[in-house]
Amino acid sequence: MRYALQVQYIGKNYAGSQIQFENGKEISIPTVQGELERAIRTLICGKSATDIRPIKTVFSGRTDRGVNAKGQVVHFDLEKQFVASKFLYSLNEILPNDISVSDLRQVDKSFHAQKSAKSRYYRYEFINRKCHNAFDGDLMRVKFPVSIERMQESLDYLLGEHDFTSFKSSGTLNPSKVCIISRAEVHKVDDRVIIDIVGNRFLYNMVRTIVGTLLEIEGHNLSSEHMRYVLEAKDRTKAGQTVSPYGLTLMKVDY
Repeated sequence: MRYALQVQYIGKNYAGSQIQFENGKEISIPTVQGELERAIRTLICGKSATDIRPIKTVFSGRTDRGVNAKGQVVHFDLEKQFVASKFLYSLNEILPNDISVSDLRQVDKSFHAQKSAKSRYYRYEFINRKCHNAFDGDLMRVKFPVSIERMQESLDYLLGEHDFTSFKSSGTLNPSKVCIISRAEVHKVDDRVIIDIVGNRFLYNMVRTIVGTLLEIEGHNLSSEHMRYVLEAKDRTKAGQTVSPYGLTLMKVDY
């Protein structure tokens, strides 16, 4: 049987979502996948069970160190069936406080958390204020004023199907650089700027580099058309810096 989970986590204490390997061996560092598989294995096999069959989870996509998720989707396979509601409760009791599962259900064997996904929705938030506030948490603080109207005009250039080479980091494994962005919006709530981007796929550090380019436009008082210039250049050196992972959240994955 195949089961799908909707997972939430705060990423600051983990070296990303995925278990990492070096020379074919798993690196002993905290990851969301590692904690999730450990918790599922404990429920299935027991803490001291001699049966230590590996539990392999598949995530809808990789998130980096410090990146949060409210709607990460994960699937895994088990030979036996269980009561989903009871398993969900027990799983949350075992998981660390900064990881939780909000939904668990049996799905068709053809479902694949990554390959079946139609779109992914990311949100980036930062503080726009000169002075520090104790409740800012880990969010990046931008001291210079930004224009929400110009930022929206800049984001509009990203809508549709484009080659996003300018916004990818060197860690991108997939050779395809073409993505389809169906939504790119920005608004402000008090001192907090919120950027929502929905696309069929995203390149490594793409959202954080888009935000960095927005801030470069605002910081240097450039025209919003500069975003089109960067996009069409297909050159990473033309884009802004890759901003802090804190403030980036995977909000939802649609199938």
